[in-house]
Amino acid sequence: MTNKLIPVTQPFLPELSEFIPLLEKIWDNRWLTNNGPFHQELEGKLCEYLGVEYVSLFNNATIALITALQAMRISGEVITTPYSFVATSHSIMWNGLAPVFVDIDPATFNIDPAKIEAAITPRTTAIMPVHCYSNPCDVEAIQKIADNYGLKVIYDAAHAFGVNYKGQSLLKWGDLSILSFHATKVFNTFEGGAIICPDAKTKQRIDCLKNFGISDELTVTAPGINGKMSEINAAFGLVQLKHIDKAMQQRQTIDECYRQALADVNGITLYQHDVHANSNFSYFPILVEADYPLSRDELYDKLKANNILSRRYFYPLISNMPMYRGLPSASMAHLPLANALADKVLCLPIYSDLTDSALSMIIECISRVD
Repeated sequence: MTNKLIPVTQPFLPELSEFIPLLEKIWDNRWLTNNGPFHQELEGKLCEYLGVEYVSLFNNATIALITALQAMRISGEVITTPYSFVATSHSIMWNGLAPVFVDIDPATFNIDPAKIEAAITPRTTAIMPVHCYSNPCDVEAIQKIADNYGLKVIYDAAHAFGVNYKGQSLLKWGDLSILSFHATKVFNTFEGGAIICPDAKTKQRIDCLKNFGISDELTVTAPGINGKMSEINAAFGLVQLKHIDKAMQQRQTIDECYRQALADVNGITLYQHDVHANSNFSYFPILVEADYPLSRDELYDKLKANNILSRRYFYPLISNMPMYRGLPSASMAHLPLANALADKVLCLPIYSDLTDSALSMIIECISRVD
């Protein structure tokens, strides 16, 4: 169908001419890292854009997740979802904690609050839910459980940049929320991430932890890590922020085209956005059901044969990976809905520069099965 490869995602890049003046400033002042002026400016601009009080920038979201667990002094067990990117549970393991998996809600693909309570033990100290594909978790139900049992809630909000829920930023729920600014995300800083903090004291602790635990020139108060975002990444983020609304609008147009064209394709189920939230259109997952002429993997192979890259995201489940599958909570019998979803899901290409012709080719490849 096409000789040109259509990737599953592609980063939005502004004109290079917008970025160069900021690079020149970095060259002039020779401040490359350690809370430089662009770093401080981006934190402030993100607070304004996202509607949150405090942001602490990181070199990537995985380090931010690891640090968030440290900042909240989490111990013992952390209840989480198996349906996520592996960094979610890796951050738990890196802290010497035990991930406990519970099943998902098949409508939202997020952790099912109804399953959380049964997984709580005397060793449980936190819940780490994931806002999957930018769809909000049932934040009210999760918070109620956390309040009843005295648990912390740390949201992996890697997919949730710019998402508002019932009139306020989704990132304000829980004790902390972690964003990803990886190149594959709607808003990117090449590599990067952030922790959304509720108050100045918490931000101060997080800022200390991401700088080796150094509190002043002579004092190290905690076993911190090097998680600081560089000035180059922060400068790029400032340029990106000027274009983010347009980029999300372009993604929305693609999302609407997919929905219109694929709505009546037998055997294809479309993921539904939460009516109480705005999507950032970061992903376009479909479910390949049993009555579709091809299996999910056969459709994946067909698209690939036509130079169209899709992604089985998330597959395999975290709970089925070698380092986790021995956990009691990782058994397939314990997670039937997550396992079923992982076997059906396929994320289609969606990014700002996806052309109309490429979009038509993808739709035709799915709609016409010879």
